[in-house]
Amino acid sequence: MLESIYAYLDQNDIFTSTTILHYWSGLTVTVQLVFLSLVLGLILSVPLAVARTSKNPWINRPVWIYVYIFRGTPLLIQLYLIYYGVATIEGIQQSMFWAVVEDAFYPCLFAFVLNTAAYTTEILRGAMVATPAGEIEAGKAYGMSRFTILRRIILPSSFRRALPAYSNEVIFMLHASSIASVVTIIDLTGAARDIYARFYAPFDAFLFVAAIYLCLTFAIVYGFKRLEHRWHRHLRPLES
Repeated sequence: MLESIYAYLDQNDIFTSTTILHYWSGLTVTVQLVFLSLVLGLILSVPLAVARTSKNPWINRPVWIYVYIFRGTPLLIQLYLIYYGVATIEGIQQSMFWAVVEDAFYPCLFAFVLNTAAYTTEILRGAMVATPAGEIEAGKAYGMSRFTILRRIILPSSFRRALPAYSNEVIFMLHASSIASVVTIIDLTGAARDIYARFYAPFDAFLFVAAIYLCLTFAIVYGFKRLEHRWHRHLRPLES
């Protein structure tokens, strides 16, 4: 079996060391883009989720509008607006920000961060609203302030409840990152497109990349299962 695979690889220039390095370069770009988007989006979503649960409309309503817009429009349209739209702003090309905007990676990262932050905000908001009232009352009985209750009771329990839904968001961002290639970023999909354009072998190029995405998705699912197992171990019955 292995000998037939090696023979097939030797007969196809698509799997040379040069193309494998091109795939590897695309993989590193994809991992960097997804990782930074998720980390920055999560950091941004925590205060937004807290503001979203506020009863003050001046705090709650702007966050609701932001979440509604970014959840209600396609990520590709958001990417186009940020990548192409910012460049048309008068004076931007003469400003110090042009060095950042000119590189496609940063407008793409900005679009991904805003998109995943909107979805994560709603995930955390739902988890925070579902916090049992008894836990909050217990915190008040101990004399905790609102900030202490938020930090020590609401947020930790909300993170545990939001974990399954957030794992889906992480997988979604991994798959959605494939659209980065439309703005000249050579990620995994962009690398496959380059290989296809060079060798005219769509099945070989895109099936290989699909297998890589599948492995990454499996690793994410496994990691979240382990994390969920660890965070929810206090809910499991004690072994006799």
